[in-house]
Amino acid sequence: MELPFDGAISQYFADGAPQSVRDEIAGAKKGKILSTDYPYEKRWKSADYEAALAAVQIELVKMKAWARESGARIAIVFEGRDAAGKGGTIKRFREHLNPRGARVVALSKPTEEEAGQWYFQRYIEHLPSAGEIVFFDRSWYNRGVVEDVFGFCTDEQRAHWFTQVVPFEQMLVDEGILVFKIWLNVDRAAQLKRFMDREKDPLKQWKLSWIDVEGLKKWDDYSAAIAETLERTHTDTTPWIIVRSDDKRRARVNAIRAVLSQIDYARKDASALGAVDPLVAGGPELWSAK
Repeated sequence: MELPFDGAISQYFADGAPQSVRDEIAGAKKGKILSTDYPYEKRWKSADYEAALAAVQIELVKMKAWARESGARIAIVFEGRDAAGKGGTIKRFREHLNPRGARVVALSKPTEEEAGQWYFQRYIEHLPSAGEIVFFDRSWYNRGVVEDVFGFCTDEQRAHWFTQVVPFEQMLVDEGILVFKIWLNVDRAAQLKRFMDREKDPLKQWKLSWIDVEGLKKWDDYSAAIAETLERTHTDTTPWIIVRSDDKRRARVNAIRAVLSQIDYARKDASALGAVDPLVAGGPELWSAK
């Protein structure tokens, strides 16, 4: 079966990718992390990862039970470059939670009616109710990055959005919603390699879109939009958690730890949860445009 983007990623690798990126991918060995500045050379060992993941997922179950009992409302925003691992990380957060109280919100392109609404309006409809966790697989931050890079909004619309996004999030916090913002960062070579793997796998080709293909050519534009967005929306009230996802295993566990470490839920076992690896998850200083 031939899909619309068969060969487009490989063609970009052959003709459009920087030589340094092509060399890095071509020279990668099994288990080696594709990144020029990642703090670890090899992927986390499978046995260690599985043990750590099981431990933090038990803590997630405890946290969800506490949320149900206390009526806490939790919203977790997942952003990052394409192929940074948002879906896989969300899956590990939700894997053992009751899906009725742990929803994923992944909104498609706005309808004509939604396009005429206040920008944040369609997201408000999906905010968590008492006892509920909502995982936003992309969010209102589309305007800060993707819409800007592809010209889906005007400069004036984006500038107006910047005046409202921090107050909007402050309103959510004032309302009692626990808001967490996770930015998954991935190296250019790692991103391209993941796209190439998807292109070759018939079960994953559906994940590719024309935005992915065209976005590969706009790495620097994305970098500029991301840098500005992180700088202008990282606040004491709703800080960004930057997670370096070149090693998906470390990224998943540390993203969970970073969230749970900030929630004082019942029956919490800090030793089982483990400490956040500051080389993998932290503040905006961990973001890299590479």
